[in-house]
Amino acid sequence: MWARHALIVCGRPYNSAVAATVRVLDLFAGAGGLTAGLHAASDRFKVLGAVEMDPAAAASYESTYGRGLVHVGDIKDWLAQEAVPQVDVVVGGPPCQGFSSLGKQDIEDERNHLWREYAETILRSQPKYFVVENVAEFKKSPQYTQFRAETAPGGMLADYTFEAEVMNAADFGSPQARKRTVLIGHHRDLGSPGSLVPTHSGKPETDGLQPHVTVRDVLGGVPSAPDRDEVFGQRTVAYRGRDYAGSFTMRDMHWSRNYTALSLKRFSVIPAGGNRRDLEPYPELMAPCWVKHKTGSGDVMGRLHWDKPSVTIRTEFFKPEKGRYIHPEENRAITHYEAALLQGFSSEHRFVGSRTDIARQIGNAVPIPLGAAIGRLLIAAL
Repeated sequence: MWARHALIVCGRPYNSAVAATVRVLDLFAGAGGLTAGLHAASDRFKVLGAVEMDPAAAASYESTYGRGLVHVGDIKDWLAQEAVPQVDVVVGGPPCQGFSSLGKQDIEDERNHLWREYAETILRSQPKYFVVENVAEFKKSPQYTQFRAETAPGGMLADYTFEAEVMNAADFGSPQARKRTVLIGHHRDLGSPGSLVPTHSGKPETDGLQPHVTVRDVLGGVPSAPDRDEVFGQRTVAYRGRDYAGSFTMRDMHWSRNYTALSLKRFSVIPAGGNRRDLEPYPELMAPCWVKHKTGSGDVMGRLHWDKPSVTIRTEFFKPEKGRYIHPEENRAITHYEAALLQGFSSEHRFVGSRTDIARQIGNAVPIPLGAAIGRLLIAAL
């Protein structure tokens, strides 16, 4: 029989039977990655509502967490049409494409200004704490400066303040190196909940920290050949008057792709840890743009390293020409199942939509171990 021990939190005995529910609003919720992280941290978190514009992602969210939770549409319409509930925590990751490090940046991209609706939600829901998760570049953006200004005296969020740091998800147990700005705010009457403290490190000599979780740790037991192609066409779910493919468990999503003979030849030449530069001795395998440009990302057509965390899992991880997404050994890109594992999703999560829809949901999600670290910090503060 297991011995029973008292759990001490903030100097007091913790009784889970009487611990209060922590009410949450999840904005720009996607398929529910940040909610998954909170749930992994504690069963005290209870989402009262979520807002998501993509109906397929909203269908995934509700297939996992329950029907009726998501307002599907623009957050501006939600604020105009619905009563915002009082909650303890607001979380969310406003779209970040306009100041992402990928591609051409556009600081005037309309999506960059959705932080205003996030701030309006805080004003109306009066949470104790709030969390904004975004790309690392967000911390250097004009939008970040404007958000900070709203917490100054006279600003719309003058009763709140926040701290923000750029964190690597791998330092919190994610099998993925993904740098993100994590902004944690609090009502001034409560004081700061503290900072996230890394639990893992890529330096073996670091005292007290666990080694980074690697690709091998999570993909080592996955069947080498995709074996769930037949599942995709067998399931449909009705959602808001439309039929979608799904819902699928993660294991259901070990899907293959039809590669050209040229692609298969390229894969066969690229060694463990290699990339497109390993194709240079084989001109017939080189794309014209690679022949002309010898510089640029070395991750293009790259193989993942078994014994390191993966690169950032983006929305087009199924396209090897988009990054280091070739399986460490097999001549194929990683599957949706493998990408979801690298994001940290649990076997209980459900996904709905086309393969492209689901890839977008996986790539846009917060790595679940990072979300769990945020959840543990908030639970300790609450």
